[in-house]
This record gives sequence, C-alpha cells and structure tokens, in this order.
Amino acid sequence: MLAARKIRRREPATASHTLPEHLHPVIRRILLARDITDEESLDLKLGRLQSPATLSGVREAAGILADAIVSGQSILIVGDFDADGATGTAVAVRALRLMAAENVDFRVPDRFEFGYGLSAALVDTLAENPPDVLVTVDSGISSIDGVVRARELGCEVIVTDHHLPGEVLPDAHAIVNPNCPGDEFPSKALAGVGVVFYLMSMVRSALRERDWFTLPRNEPNLAHLLDLVALGTVADLVSLDDNNRILVRQGMERIRKGLCSPGILALLRLGKRDFRHLVAADLAFAVAPRLNAAGRLEDMAVGIRCLLTDDRDEAMALATELDELNHRRRARQAQMQQQALEHLQALVKDLKDGELPSGLCLYDDAWHQGVVGLVASRIKDAVHRPVIAFAPESDDSELLKGSARSVRGLHIRDVLARIDVLHPEMIAAFGGHAMAAGLTLAADRLEAFKQALDEAVNFFLQGETLENEILTDGELSAAEINLQFAEQLRDLGPWGQHFPEPVFEGRFVIEDQRVVGGAHLKMMVRPVGGQGSIDAIAFGRLPEDLPDSDTVGLIYRLDINHFRGRNTAQLMVEQILS
Repeated sequence: MLAARKIRRREPATASHTLPEHLHPVIRRILLARDITDEESLDLKLGRLQSPATLSGVREAAGILADAIVSGQSILIVGDFDADGATGTAVAVRALRLMAAENVDFRVPDRFEFGYGLSAALVDTLAENPPDVLVTVDSGISSIDGVVRARELGCEVIVTDHHLPGEVLPDAHAIVNPNCPGDEFPSKALAGVGVVFYLMSMVRSALRERDWFTLPRNEPNLAHLLDLVALGTVADLVSLDDNNRILVRQGMERIRKGLCSPGILALLRLGKRDFRHLVAADLAFAVAPRLNAAGRLEDMAVGIRCLLTDDRDEAMALATELDELNHRRRARQAQMQQQALEHLQALVKDLKDGELPSGLCLYDDAWHQGVVGLVASRIKDAVHRPVIAFAPESDDSELLKGSARSVRGLHIRDVLARIDVLHPEMIAAFGGHAMAAGLTLAADRLEAFKQALDEAVNFFLQGETLENEILTDGELSAAEINLQFAEQLRDLGPWGQHFPEPVFEGRFVIEDQRVVGGAHLKMMVRPVGGQGSIDAIAFGRLPEDLPDSDTVGLIYRLDINHFRGRNTAQLMVEQILS
C-alpha cells in the first residue's frame, strides 16, 4: 500500500540575495530554495565555526574535566547505543587521551538490560569502583534518577546532550546542551557528537590556561576528530545548518584524504564505497547502518572499539563483525516489515470508511525492539502519516518499547507530550525530536494509546490533511545534464537533513534497458528534445515498472559514477512516472 504522491517544485522564500553573480542560475535557484541567500553561507571553512563560548554549561564542564586530567582522576564516558552516541563516545575518549588523560574508559548501556540513558540500574553496576567524573554523551538530559544515584556514589556528573529537555533538569554538576532553556548558542541543531566536540575544545582551552601542554605533552589538533563528528552528525539526521555543514564538510575532506579513523575506512570498504569520492550519503547509507547494527541487536561497544582503534587489521576485524550484524539486522527488518504491512492491510480491511487513523500504531509480540524504528520509518513512508511500532521490552516484561517516526510538519515529541499531559499515567517514559521519538508503554494501555495518538495528531493538524509530496528543483535542460554540472552540485554539499540534495524532474526517451543485480533497472536515456544519452539507474525497480510508452517521466538526482578511474554523469532515479 503506497500513499499517492504529489509533485511540487521548491520555491525560494525570497528573491532577495547577495549570492555571487557567477553562480549558475540553477545553482542559485537551488540555494535560494534552501534559504541560502548570501555568499558567506557558502564558506564552509573551520574558521566560520560558531564559538563554544555561549554554549550553556560548557565552561563548568570543561573546568571539571581539566581538573580531573591534571590530578589523574578517573573519567568514565557513558554513551548511547546509536551512531551519534558511538561517535560522540569515541570523540570524548580520543580527545581526552590526546590531552594526556591517564584514566579514561567508556561504557554504553545494553539497551535490552538498562534501556536508554543513564539509568539508576546502570549506575548501580559502577558502585564497587565508581569513577571520579562521569560524562554522558548523547543522553542524560532526562536521566533524573541516574544522576542522583551517580552523585550518591561520589561522582562528579557532566551531562552532554542535544535532546529537548523536560520540565525538570537532572541535578548534574554541569549540563552542556544547546537546547536547554536560556542557552544562547546560535546552532540548536548540534548532534550529540557535535556537543562533545565543542566541550573537548573548551577542555583544551582550560588545560592551556593551566600550562598543561608543556613537553613532553603536546597540545592536540582536535580537527583530527572531525571525521567522527561528520559521521555522527549525518547519521543522527540533525538539521544541516551552516554550523553542521562546516563540521560535516571538514570531516568529509579528512576522510577523502584518508586522514581518518581506520574503522571508518574499513566500514566504507565493506559498504563498497571509495573514500576518495566520499559524499554525505555514503556515511548515511554505508557506514551508519553498519555501526547502528551493533546497538540495535547486541552491544554498541563493538562499534565504539572499531572507531577507537588505530590498528587497521583490528579495525577491519571489528568492521567485519559489524557488517555481519548488519546483515542479520536487514533480514530481521525485512521480516518485520512484511509483518507490519500485513497488519496494515488487516487494519484497512476492518475500517468502515477505508481511512487510516491519522496516527498509526503497529505491534507484534515477535518483533525486536532494536529494529522497530526502522520498521516505523518504512511504513511511515508507505502511508505518509506518523507511525509508532512497538515490540515487547523482554520476554517476561509487561512493558512495550515503541519507536515513532513522523512526517514533515508534525512534531512527534510534541504529540507525545500532549498525550502525557492529557493522560498522565499512560506513557511510562518518552523522549525524542520532531521527526523521531521513543517511548515505553504498559502493554495493557496499547489500545487506549492508539486512540489518544490519533486524537493528538488531529489536534496538531487542525483539520489539515497529510499530503505526500515529492519536492523537486524543477527541470534541467539537456545541456545541463552533464558531468561538469554534476560536479558543481556535489561541491555544494554536504547535502542532508533540511539541506536536501537537489532532485529534478524531466521526460526522457528510453534507448536501452536491462536488469542488474537481479533487482535494479539500468537504463540508457536521452532527454526529450536533446541529443546526448546518459546512464540512469532505478534501484529496486524492474522493466515492468516502466510505462507502455516511448518516453518516461523521471524524478532523479544528477550523480557521478566513478568506475575504473573514469568519471561520468548518471541519473539516480527516485520515481518513475507515466
């Protein structure tokens, strides 16, 4: 069941701009449609990064860590079990060791035993030998009880996070989070790894003030860690505002030169990506899923060790382990998606008017809680409405773990917050962002929650319908569909969340077609009215998906194919139209 899709062209919010006159008119149109109106925003050099000075709590946190390093205290980094948490943990551990911290370790909670964040149960496992300083990464802003327990054990607690805080903040010694009330840091879109990177730069400054960097200790260049920052930022799907685009661009440039973690190079190799031609999509679709597979199915410590090692053989061995986990994850996901579609079809069959609820809940007692987020995302794409997929917390638990994915224009965490206000005892715990969230729910409240979700979604929609749109950047002329223009588009990147890669529309004559890889449609096409031909590939499509016509409408991205040392332009087909 696929929701009908409407084609709409992106339009610039304003015609006023100070972009350079030499820019290609299509490039200028693309930038204006993404609210890039001045030349400065095209400068992605490190010198334009926002200063950490206005990041709330960063000076206090840096002072605590600097004192701990100088005095030889033990520091424990408690990360999260996704790619953002893993890269953030790796940045913290690597940076502290580069600054000559002698007693640094990390811990990542087992999602199946301790759940998300710094739980009191997790802290209890540290009771026999608690660290002097405990630092959370990509979590902690909602860990009220865990912070209390850590302080009872005598730890100084630093919370670094980027998730939206609740009404009550944890009683930590310092909280570093750009989304805390009163924070003046200009970029609210930092990923967890970005927050940690900024904190480490302030720790370095604090140590510099203490004259720590004297021979044989050298002051480290923390830009060496930007490959990890780029990966975590792209993987967490945060908005690529100016600041994040600088972080990602600079990290990608290091990877393209091979100046990066051996673990990232190994994961790229297993994903059949050439690091020399890296684009942000390679991090999103080749590296991040393999890294995330460890946290979804087993223990993210494997992924963190892969990012921490400087030994290429060890990196490849750990990356191979992650790759195998990813194959298992994909098989489990495919099975669960099929089951979810069957649930969906049964639900539609039972509906009298054939209309799905505005907010959709799906549950199966055989589902795996580490994969429900991916299932929710795929079903959301199919039906174009917010979807929450639930799985049992464990075999003997009465709780369900849910993962929510939303659509553009509907803030799913606000939806959950409204449900929590109207039904205070319904949701055991929740947190997240506009587009993704997680929650814990008693199994016997699922049916009531379904109704509450539908009502809350309708409240925020205010009578508006959820339109499933494909946004395009218009048409390219036949003369613009070439390698030179594809290179110009690539150089404008990194593309990503809220700075989407350009997508074009057009009609083409199909000159040749064949199936490659058993499931993908490879074509040779020519723009209608044009002379030159170009390769096009539509993944997951077959010849029967083509219309019975001499020409075909395509929604596509203009990409570069690197093959045997030769670069050519190609179309990456997003949609085939009649």
